[in-house]
Amino acid sequence: MQSCEISSDSTDDPLSSGLRTRRQPRIVVIGAGLAGLAATKILLKNGFTDVTVLEASDHIGGRVQSVQLGKATLELGATWIHGANGNPVYHLAEDNGLLEHTTDGERSEGRISLYTKNGVAHYQTNAGRRIPKDLVEEFSDLYNEVYELTQEFFQNGKPVCAESQNSVGVFTRDVVRKKIMLDPDDPECTKKLKLSMLQQYLKVESCESSSPSMDEVSLSEFGEWTEIPGAHYVIPEGFMKVVELLAQDIPSRTLSLSKPVRCIHWNYSAKHQQAIAQSSHTHQGNNHNEYYDGCQPREDPLIFGHPIYVECQDEEWIPADHVIVTSSLGVLKQNHEAMFSPSLPEEKVLAIEKLGISTTDKIFLEYEEPFWSPECNSIQFVWEDEALLEQLVYPEELWYKKICSFDVLYPPERYGYMLSGWICGQEALQMERCDDETVAETCTELLRRFTGNPNIPKPWRVLRSSWGSNPFIRGSYSFTRVGSSGEDCERLAMPLPYANSTKAPPLQVLFAGEATHRKYYSTTHGALLSGQREATRLIEMYQELHRAETTKPNNVK
Repeated sequence: MQSCEISSDSTDDPLSSGLRTRRQPRIVVIGAGLAGLAATKILLKNGFTDVTVLEASDHIGGRVQSVQLGKATLELGATWIHGANGNPVYHLAEDNGLLEHTTDGERSEGRISLYTKNGVAHYQTNAGRRIPKDLVEEFSDLYNEVYELTQEFFQNGKPVCAESQNSVGVFTRDVVRKKIMLDPDDPECTKKLKLSMLQQYLKVESCESSSPSMDEVSLSEFGEWTEIPGAHYVIPEGFMKVVELLAQDIPSRTLSLSKPVRCIHWNYSAKHQQAIAQSSHTHQGNNHNEYYDGCQPREDPLIFGHPIYVECQDEEWIPADHVIVTSSLGVLKQNHEAMFSPSLPEEKVLAIEKLGISTTDKIFLEYEEPFWSPECNSIQFVWEDEALLEQLVYPEELWYKKICSFDVLYPPERYGYMLSGWICGQEALQMERCDDETVAETCTELLRRFTGNPNIPKPWRVLRSSWGSNPFIRGSYSFTRVGSSGEDCERLAMPLPYANSTKAPPLQVLFAGEATHRKYYSTTHGALLSGQREATRLIEMYQELHRAETTKPNNVK
């Protein structure tokens, strides 16, 4: 994978380009997650000095949130570096010594990520009995065989049959069920157990895809997501260390925290002049317009070369030549109508609406002593009464039935005795509305029921994520929903105004973030690469302008 960075030693450095603008282009980056920080770092490295980062929350990192709990660092958000070969996040971590204390067990080669590849997953039924290991392995082989089939539709251009409704969940459930029921060697009780395990596997898959259900994930597009070769790595000191590496060369004056944006006024028109003039009289404090020698936002932006004003919720209006928007797909879904003036083009709105994003949350339970056996690396919940259900839809009070498993955090020398539960979809949002005591009691009853051990104590500490109700995130990460495709990721990433708008200043509004990467959506490396991509667009545009300026023939009088 080639780096998107461009050397600041180039003679095409924007600082020395001799552009007619007579000033540095002003760039506003919205969001200080991996995409926003990556874009900012490259812009600064390549000589752009007038860059401002606006972060709505009171901290950087976006969907990376490492929390110190005693001696352990827990990840409420991004946890694994997925793949090594050519992964810029891996190389950033490896080059800076962040993986020195990663154990062999934390270098998982498996498709489903656990905290350790050591040990055995315990599949437990709601009747309190453990499913035999050989039966689990037999079913797992069958499921993985069908999973490989789901990849072929995109990768081999295989047509999707109407019966599947172009749904990964519908297709997988149908094919696996037929194979189970046609097996002449299994008694009925074993077949029912395997059908129940199928539902549990699909819940795990939903958590990994951050979809409410695998029924909503597009079968024809599922295989386009690309896995980088290599293991999944945990960063012992926390994923936040990667964020800090990206931010370490960004001056503090460049970054404004607790600075949510209300509206991006692009292709600026005179109808906004009066509102801006009024706000300029009332705003006090950290005013970004002070950079412009008394130029107030009530002035005609075209005179000063600013086609954009970024309206913040604190009433400040910030002029800009370019804005890089790294807001999550969830935020765009909820706010795009109010967030852009003029409104986004119809095809970009359709892409936002068609692509999927849901909530995957973690529930950490800390214990003074382990109640699980030393070889147990996870407790998987298999509901036997769900074997024949088509769609798993739960009433609000049964939200806990969507918890697919609790993983054992490993090694105990680092984490103590800690479990990490997984829940997704609407049930995750319902969990977020509960208090810690309710979650602790509910999870305790669940663990007692499935392990058959009535003496499991309540955890002495609970920590959980709340990505769905976070107003600045609104979900965990994106997926290609039925009816969407990778082309929607590209439409979402396309800068505004479109290239055929020849009279408008180019590259006014650019879009980055994991949902804009066609092959690596849902990942930290996808987010980072998308930020680099948009910064590179701007760098290359100014280099091209410089080349055009320097190759013009002198006027002969």
